[in-house]
Amino acid sequence: MTLPITLAIDTAAPRLQLGLLLADGAVDVSIDEIATGHAELIFDRIALLLHRNGVGYPDLGRIATTTGPGSFTGLRIGLSAARGIGLARSIPVVGVPSLLALSLAVEGPSTVLLDARRGEAYFQTFSAPAIAASEPLLLPMEVAQERVDPATTLLQSPFVEIAMLARYAAAADPTTHPPEATYVRDADAKPQTANRIARKPA
Repeated sequence: MTLPITLAIDTAAPRLQLGLLLADGAVDVSIDEIATGHAELIFDRIALLLHRNGVGYPDLGRIATTTGPGSFTGLRIGLSAARGIGLARSIPVVGVPSLLALSLAVEGPSTVLLDARRGEAYFQTFSAPAIAASEPLLLPMEVAQERVDPATTLLQSPFVEIAMLARYAAAADPTTHPPEATYVRDADAKPQTANRIARKPA
């Protein structure tokens, strides 16, 4: 089966990662070690990646992006870019949860345990790459560490293998991989409600 030329985007961690799966099956990557400033760089980096491989936006058959958990601002940038390109080109946009994307780096069973700060951890187990054995959880760090099965490979880096993400997304079903943010922890910013807003008497 010939896979579509696929552009993969990851901005959930302190990197700007791009992967371009080409028609011959090769993957070219672009990686910038940045914690902020993704928005200013992303389209320039995409243009450079496409240009050096002799392809353009009309050649893309699919866009993919990680959906978190991760940096709220970073996720918004990656999702917005992917959706925008997909809409402009009328091509599928595939969203891949970041914990699942991390599992792609290991051939066998794995446990993803990421520092979520505040003494907590994002935790999920996989029986094989992209095959979840549990739901993604937010746990106290000590509890998460106790749950790690020593028979699995422990993954603690937040940086996905962008080339593997591109290959996975090229074959994934877009209908089961929506480009929507994955929040394991509720967002810090809460919308104001009538009960929270002090109203002046009429």
